[in-house]
Amino acid sequence: MTSRKSLVVISGLLAVLLSVFPLLAFGQGGLTTASGLNVLTLRQQADRINAWMEARLNTVLPALMRRAGIDMWLIINREYNEDPVYFTLVPRPALYSSGTVALIFQDKGPQAGVERLCSAPHGVGGGYKNIWRPRVKTQFETLADHIKQANPKKIGINVSAKWPLADGLSASLKEKLEAALGPEFSKRLASAEDLCVGWLETRTADEMKTYKDICGLAHSIIAEFFSNKVIIPGQTTEDDAVWWIRQRVASLGMECWFQPSIDITRSKKDSTKYGESLSKVIQPGDLLHCDFGIKYLGLCTDMQWQAYVLRPGETDAPAGLKKALDNANRVADIFMAEFKTGRQGREIVKAAMDKGKAEGLNLSIYTHPLGFNGHAAGCTPDARDPKTIDEVNVPKWSYPLYPDTAYSIEFSCTTAVPEWAGQDVRIGYEEDAIYTEATGCRFIDGRQTNLIFIK
Repeated sequence: MTSRKSLVVISGLLAVLLSVFPLLAFGQGGLTTASGLNVLTLRQQADRINAWMEARLNTVLPALMRRAGIDMWLIINREYNEDPVYFTLVPRPALYSSGTVALIFQDKGPQAGVERLCSAPHGVGGGYKNIWRPRVKTQFETLADHIKQANPKKIGINVSAKWPLADGLSASLKEKLEAALGPEFSKRLASAEDLCVGWLETRTADEMKTYKDICGLAHSIIAEFFSNKVIIPGQTTEDDAVWWIRQRVASLGMECWFQPSIDITRSKKDSTKYGESLSKVIQPGDLLHCDFGIKYLGLCTDMQWQAYVLRPGETDAPAGLKKALDNANRVADIFMAEFKTGRQGREIVKAAMDKGKAEGLNLSIYTHPLGFNGHAAGCTPDARDPKTIDEVNVPKWSYPLYPDTAYSIEFSCTTAVPEWAGQDVRIGYEEDAIYTEATGCRFIDGRQTNLIFIK
């Protein structure tokens, strides 16, 4: 029987937890954010991810293998050194490769589809038939026997000089594979980099639909930390707010895929007033910029928003700061209009940069693909390095735009602010978008058109 003293202790602990997480409540089968958005439990997340994986393997993978001209795709990795693609192909709750594991996909044609096999000490689940029986032959002997019997013309392996995410086969495992296959079949090995990128970047209809909810969760968290619930002007530091974000995301059963940041842009007059000792303490009159991304249901977000800390008596931000955000949104409109299927990243970004400069905008574009990874693989419109625009044969930036793909629309736009004595203010802008043939490039869950105000 629980003693009265124990009940008092438990009640006290509950009170502490509620004081630490006042915006967090348990919803139906999960957690609910302050804005009422439900977060699935870890088990529910695993079920959703596994259902997506099964659908993707049955519908997305066959088309991508044929597009890349690959008859058989091998993903071979081992514990502590997993291939970046591996966890998108095996069911949760897998958190590591149990020993050396080979995943084998063989395209048997439009009618039969792609056969799914594995060679693994303990199997991998998820409908993979395990071809290896230990004590009969070695793992690589068994794998080589199967490949020779299947007789594929082109065998894709994950080696790539230009895409880290497609370069997951280690040198030692490649040597073992080639030794087991022998010279004749080793000649059929080829880079599967385009297949890897296509697999990672392509989103299904259900994934794209759910991406709106994922971005909505990220927007909800931004609204929480850009408020007096987290930021008390004159007291809260940049690091205080950043670690609140990390803790909030973890408490919701999600993760940050990079360390968030909150940066202060301050007028030169206020910078002199507060000095170096208070340079990281958020003060009235500051423009705050965040860079924040979550990973939820296996998909990443990446966003940068702006907030203004009102001075005593103020009800609005200086017009020049609002104009700076307006200019940034104009860059987004120009840039996203250049997304067209088949265009290379270098072509998209050059057209957008030229049009933006023609309108007198001071801009720099450095957008990246988004999906299973935050800095993902795919069409990359990035103007920071001149050769990405001027040299036709730079491999990474020559990859074409495909539909049903996601991007972090990321750039900066700098505007002179009259109220700050003409001081240049840089707006770091980032919002997540989907590109489809039907709708073009569109924001997944809207964008920031007005500054957030913090009292």
